[in-house]
Amino acid sequence: MEKKWFQTPEWSWNALESRKEFVHQWVQPLKDEGDSPDMILFGAPLSRSSISVSGASLYPNEFRKIWKNFATYNLDEDIDLSEFNVADAGDVAMHTTNILESHSRIQAAAAYLSEKYPERPLCIIGGDHSITACAVRGIKDANPEEKIGILQLDTHLDVRNPADLGPANGTPIRQLLDGGIVKGDNVYNIGLHGYFNASPLVDYAKEHRIQMVTLKNARKKGVPVAVNDALDSLSEKVDRIYVTVDMDVLDIGQAPGVPASTPGGMTTFELFDSLIEIGKREQVRYIDFVCLDPTKDSPVAETVKTGVYAWLQFVTGRAMALGK
Repeated sequence: MEKKWFQTPEWSWNALESRKEFVHQWVQPLKDEGDSPDMILFGAPLSRSSISVSGASLYPNEFRKIWKNFATYNLDEDIDLSEFNVADAGDVAMHTTNILESHSRIQAAAAYLSEKYPERPLCIIGGDHSITACAVRGIKDANPEEKIGILQLDTHLDVRNPADLGPANGTPIRQLLDGGIVKGDNVYNIGLHGYFNASPLVDYAKEHRIQMVTLKNARKKGVPVAVNDALDSLSEKVDRIYVTVDMDVLDIGQAPGVPASTPGGMTTFELFDSLIEIGKREQVRYIDFVCLDPTKDSPVAETVKTGVYAWLQFVTGRAMALGK
């Protein structure tokens, strides 16, 4: 990939060498040479590919701007993240009108970082859910001989037909299955509930052996336990695990700022506890957070804050696993 696709975010870092008490002081830009971070993140600010009207392209910038509200110290886990080196590669520059070109750039960005930092977990901040298919294809480009599994936390299956919709945000899992990038029985979806997946989509998922775990069934054992069970199963079958977190998995009362909010979804407690467990898993090499729309959020930015909290929980789990 040509590095020109990465652009510096509108938000700028407050680099204070002597203080890393808050997230905006802690996360620093990724250097081209000589940098060896523990984790890398980048933004994929695309939402023109969303089926419904969405301002999810604004989230990467809002994600960074609100870092000032969060300390690096996690009181619940008694761990300070400031010794865990997170580097921000910036945002992939999106084409103004060409969705396929924007997807190609995201794919190239994921491939580039996967090749350059093969042992470092990669976090992608969306953007709508169409970015997941691009990112996974890029990772496969960088690791063509390895099997990739997906853990999807989502209200929806996202297996709509691209032939009907184009490569929209309701199609990423189907794109990957139909393209032979991922096998259906290596996709686990936890969070499905209610009346939000039409029966033909469920039929497609069953035909392709997608492992559907309804939220009702996950709660019978505990959502974090169900997540760990899925990760155990994937770890036996694949080389790398990609986790995709569609923020519409959360209940509408706890996350109003998503394009397809629904009642009956996950609680923030269930999501936060699950992300600690996900972060502890070494085989989880990639994670994205998608479909958070700041324009639909409440005046106190509760969904944006929830998104940052969720990401920090994943980072905390990884830091705990490494003993940092």
